[in-house]
Amino acid sequence: MRPAPAARTVEDVLLLALLAFGFLVGWVAQILLGRGSRPDGRTLVAGLLGSFVGGLLASLVAGDGLALRPSGLIGSVVGAVVVLALWTSLGSAPSRGGRSAR
Repeated sequence: MRPAPAARTVEDVLLLALLAFGFLVGWVAQILLGRGSRPDGRTLVAGLLGSFVGGLLASLVAGDGLALRPSGLIGSVVGAVVVLALWTSLGSAPSRGGRSAR
């Protein structure tokens, strides 16, 4: 049995809102790290991962639970900055074989 159209619409909007929030958080992290202001795929992934981990940890440590509070929003940005910084540092490390620079 399929869900009612109203319930499906709410789920779709929530998914789009989460993606937009992750993209925004990743973009802010990219700007804070001085990586330019043009977002890309890494921006979205870092924003989603950092938002989930950082926002959840900050909210739980602050005692806010899973409610939407400033501590979770700040934790989301901090988490995205950490994820993007790690990703950039690991991605820019020289490779040990395979292809040579031309």
